Amino acid sequence: MNRKIFSALILLVLGLLTYFFVFEYYATTNLEEKAKVEYDSIPSEVLKPDPTILYGMVVDSFQVQEHAVKRNQSISDILLAYNVSHQTIFQLANVAKNVFDVRKIAPNKKYTVIYQEEDSLASAAALVYEPNPEEYVVFNLKDSINVYVEKRPVEIKEKAISGTIQSSLYEEILKNGGTPELVDLVADMYGWQIDFTKIYPGDQFKVLFTERTIEGKSVGVEEILGAELIHYNNPFLSVAFDQGDGVDYFDEEGKSLRKAFLRYPVKFTRISSRYTAKRFHPVQKRYKAHLGTDYAAPTGTPIYAAGDGVITKSLYEKYNGRNVKIRHNATYSTQYLHMNRIAKGIRPGVKVKQGQLIGYVGKTGLATGPHLCYRFWKNGKQVDAMKVDLPPSEPIKEEYLSNFNRYKGYIKSKLDEISYPESEEEVLMAGMQ
Repeated sequence: MNRKIFSALILLVLGLLTYFFVFEYYATTNLEEKAKVEYDSIPSEVLKPDPTILYGMVVDSFQVQEHAVKRNQSISDILLAYNVSHQTIFQLANVAKNVFDVRKIAPNKKYTVIYQEEDSLASAAALVYEPNPEEYVVFNLKDSINVYVEKRPVEIKEKAISGTIQSSLYEEILKNGGTPELVDLVADMYGWQIDFTKIYPGDQFKVLFTERTIEGKSVGVEEILGAELIHYNNPFLSVAFDQGDGVDYFDEEGKSLRKAFLRYPVKFTRISSRYTAKRFHPVQKRYKAHLGTDYAAPTGTPIYAAGDGVITKSLYEKYNGRNVKIRHNATYSTQYLHMNRIAKGIRPGVKVKQGQLIGYVGKTGLATGPHLCYRFWKNGKQVDAMKVDLPPSEPIKEEYLSNFNRYKGYIKSKLDEISYPESEEEVLMAGMQ
């Protein structure tokens, strides 16, 4: 190749390379300058990160610590540890009087301290106490003392569970996503139709209910809408319905599931002794009549009035211990023995409602262990509370019957949509096919 032509080609290649690098440099520089100009044109407040909000307060410049209230710990104990003076704590308690009683701070409840470090000492700016999942109390110490209660937004969601009982209703409901609260509600609802001390393996249940949720987490049962329990091959339907005096539960025919009295006035672990004309007394070591039903339960378990009535006795007696007696009407009276403590305000002459707290399980008087001895009178004579035939609550009124039947049909259709979970045996058989 001619040397001149070769040299010209070399110069051309070098020129093209130079042009490419110069163009790339200026193009990149212009893009960076343009981006810088655009970034500089954004308002400064837009570029700032979002502040950290906790319990409605901006806490970016604070430290945050979460704790659980210890046994016998008071608000003074908590705040003194964060260098709040006795005088300020006294003022805080006075300000809080009409909002929240600081003496009601309870063990194991969550509290949060928002504080700053001042001269290497923690100085509390606010204390937040959570008495329950749905609300919290703010004790604001920053600038001026302020105390207020805030409620978290609660969402009501419909939920359904079902199961086949293997050992107990309690275990099966919990296994399928229910809670102890739901177990209690179901047991109370069916208390007069089914003796849950005689539940059978193979019995089945469906429950349609609503629950309260906060940030997607369940915080309690709102209401049972309907349920079906198949006990010993017999179906028991329950439908919630309000006919003007509050929600009650009714069966297929519109009869109330609730009797004039609670079947069980206490949440018990077992019936430790039944009504009998002759029983060997564990303390007196002799045979004598036991004209009551003993429910074994831990000390402090709440005891409820079995029905509406008036307190006729509330005292301590040598053999009966602390006990309460209620006259419900001219026919029926009930008595509750061996209490650890009688509830506040329960004294002769006071009217009580069915399900109202009247005391707590104990072992006062002639008792070997904590239990409730429940006694029942009919026409002045003690009878077996487990066998007495009691009148039901009011059935569906005539004017509400058509509305009830329509609603019952809707609830039954919803229950029909709920399927039972497959048993282990069914799962095994399906895998073998």
